[in-house]
Amino acid sequence: MPGISISPVEVTHVSKHGLWLLAVDEELFLSFCDFPWFKNATIEQLSNVEALSENHLYWPKLDIDVALESIRNPSAFPLIASGNKKNPSSI
Repeated sequence: MPGISISPVEVTHVSKHGLWLLAVDEELFLSFCDFPWFKNATIEQLSNVEALSENHLYWPKLDIDVALESIRNPSAFPLIASGNKKNPSSI
C-alpha cells in the first residue's frame, strides 16, 4: 500500500514583510512578525521546505517545523520563537 499523497509545498514570494507559500492547494503568508526565525534566512534556506504531512511543514536547512494551522491562525498560537539560530523553536 503506497504512502499518503502529499501535495508539494513551494515558497512563491519573499518580501521584507514575510514569505508566501503554496501548500495543499492553498496560498499562505508567514509574517516575519509572527514567524521571526525566518527573517534572516537566505532564499535558499526558505525555499528548501518539505511537507512532512498534510498539516506539517519542515525547513531542513533551518531545522524548523511548523503546523499549517499555526500559519492559518497565528493568534491561536501566541508563543513566538526567539529567533535564536542555535535553538530555533517550532510551532
